[in-house]
Amino acid sequence: MSKSLIKGALDIDPWLEPYSNQLISRQLQYRQWLETLEKTEGSLAKFASSYERYGLHANTDTKEVTITEYIPDVQSVSLVGDFNGWDVERHQLQKVNDFGLWSLTIPPVKEDFAVPHDSKYKISMVTRTGERIYRLDPWVRRATFNRETTTYEGRFWNPSSTYTFKQKRPELNDVEGLKVYEAHVGISSPEPKIASYKEFTKNTLPIIHKLGYNTIQLMAVMEHAYYASFGYQVTNFFAISSRYGTPEELKELIDEAHRLGIRVLLDVVHSHSSKNVEDGLNNFNGTDHYLFHGGAKGNHDLWDSRLFNYSNYETLRFLLSNLKFYIDVYKFDGFRFDGVTSMLYKHHGLSYGFSGDYNEYFNSDLVDEDAITYLMLGRRLLDEIKDNDGPANFTTIAEDVSGMPTLCLPISAGGIGFDYRLSMAIPDMWIKILKHLSDDEWDIGNIVFTLTNRRHGEKCIAYCESHDQALVGDKTIAFWLMDKEMYTNMSVLSPMTETISRGLALHKMIRLVTFALGGEGYLNFEGNEFGHPEWLDFPREGNNDSYHYARRQFNLINDDLLRYKFLFHFDSAMLKLDTEYGVLLTPQAYVSLKHEIDKVLVFERNGLLFIFNFHPTQSYPDYKVGVEAAGDYQIVLDSDAEEFGGFGRIKDTNEKGEKLNFVTSPEQWNNRSNALFIYIPSRTAIVLQLKNKIRA
Repeated sequence: MSKSLIKGALDIDPWLEPYSNQLISRQLQYRQWLETLEKTEGSLAKFASSYERYGLHANTDTKEVTITEYIPDVQSVSLVGDFNGWDVERHQLQKVNDFGLWSLTIPPVKEDFAVPHDSKYKISMVTRTGERIYRLDPWVRRATFNRETTTYEGRFWNPSSTYTFKQKRPELNDVEGLKVYEAHVGISSPEPKIASYKEFTKNTLPIIHKLGYNTIQLMAVMEHAYYASFGYQVTNFFAISSRYGTPEELKELIDEAHRLGIRVLLDVVHSHSSKNVEDGLNNFNGTDHYLFHGGAKGNHDLWDSRLFNYSNYETLRFLLSNLKFYIDVYKFDGFRFDGVTSMLYKHHGLSYGFSGDYNEYFNSDLVDEDAITYLMLGRRLLDEIKDNDGPANFTTIAEDVSGMPTLCLPISAGGIGFDYRLSMAIPDMWIKILKHLSDDEWDIGNIVFTLTNRRHGEKCIAYCESHDQALVGDKTIAFWLMDKEMYTNMSVLSPMTETISRGLALHKMIRLVTFALGGEGYLNFEGNEFGHPEWLDFPREGNNDSYHYARRQFNLINDDLLRYKFLFHFDSAMLKLDTEYGVLLTPQAYVSLKHEIDKVLVFERNGLLFIFNFHPTQSYPDYKVGVEAAGDYQIVLDSDAEEFGGFGRIKDTNEKGEKLNFVTSPEQWNNRSNALFIYIPSRTAIVLQLKNKIRA
């Protein structure tokens, strides 16, 4: 076995050497599958284009309707619906081969489609035991809720006119990192209701653009019968959620995002599937192993869902086609893969405490190599896809808590191929600090360690909190900091209490230090940037199906009498550090000071000097900090500025409004070649940029 397949991984991490055989085996299994698919299907991209053939399709030229389905272990298959009176005899599919493929072409009726647009339809089968069952098409592109049956029903989506994309995909550049706005269409309204794709396009996209995020991670798009599942119990993988609107309206949303220069990632759920039978994939053909593992292996006990069999040829067709479908049809720019930890391991991460021991990652008894192969094939597919604008740089993010080595290395280097992983330890750290420690007990060294503890050469998305921390039962950072006073003391007309003062200050500082020190990308869940005053709770039986907390109160940032606007403005200013100076895609910061007594943290990244004073009461009039480059420095961000809800204690301009310079002196300090003095008030973060460099 040749080590050339994994040379890049070994160069980055020599500690992987003892596990070379396992790494090479992964590469060989991936290559074997790729070779098989290229030989049998022509190419991986053609294989993943099966969505163009499988399912129910209309031929606009001939007005014929064709259905093709993979359904093994059944005696007969029929297409039924309101177009044929649900007659199981009228439109029977013919068996194409012995591997479970069935097909039927229906000629036009009176020069029009025999199956009208938006018709209800199902697939009827007679199982091997003689039972007749009715199921939704696995490839159905639209499913709508039936209040009478309380289930979703399949619809044939074939409108006379479809949305035409006008914009090209925004390009990734070499300066800006990924700044991700995690968003959910349904909750994106101040009103207690389900918001629509149209409303998101009109009302929410401009807010995201104004803030400066260049990427949206769109949640809960794939159809899910249970709204409160947050989209993670998918029932229909090729249908976008009808509760928000039509497919054409989602296309318009993505096209408008592209016009604004914002890329859109789909939160894709290929780690498991809903257990629903009537409107899901479970027991589709009367067996427990259609696309899934059979028996106990096919069940996720904690999530109460079904698990895909990634070694199955048709499962790969279904899932890879699902990826290409969303790239081709809706113009998504990549994916955030949910539940990757569950996919990577046979134990699915359940009750398993990862210690970082490499034996946990390269043990065939623990690791699901078939799932890894699928993820590698998915990455290869995205690299092969070309759209009308030519090759596209699609982004993939892994939600993995285990720290699997090589997960975010290119396949060519011996990796699995993801671009980024989510730094899931960071939000856990912040919650533990806010929950268990007083301000003077904060461990600056531990904060820095957690923020910088990532695998060399593998990019990470840092975040303080995501949707997980916003859900009812948990608390957002704003809630941990300000809790009930958010309802009484967030008005600028009321006195600035100690709780609100502390909350505003630390909310900004926590975000900035995470943004600047924590990774090569940054993520925020919608509303958290301005300290949304309520948790998130979807309508369910436990809250009398209320939508009161299933919303985001963006109206608060437009109220000049409320302090939420200050956090909103700071979030935008923080993101501009990356846009204007480049932070995220640059090498990891050099930390020159972690002073536990003073609670001061100082580091440099890409020419910017970051200074944090986390001390709850102590300000420092002339604090000496080290910096490598000599010259004149100017403040480019001050968390204590009045425009960000601070006290404006730092004077950074003269009488003429000109920026003041902070000049270095040529002396060694904190292992840096130069030093400067600066006033750093308590609970304040300052960012300085070198304006005039002094040459040695």
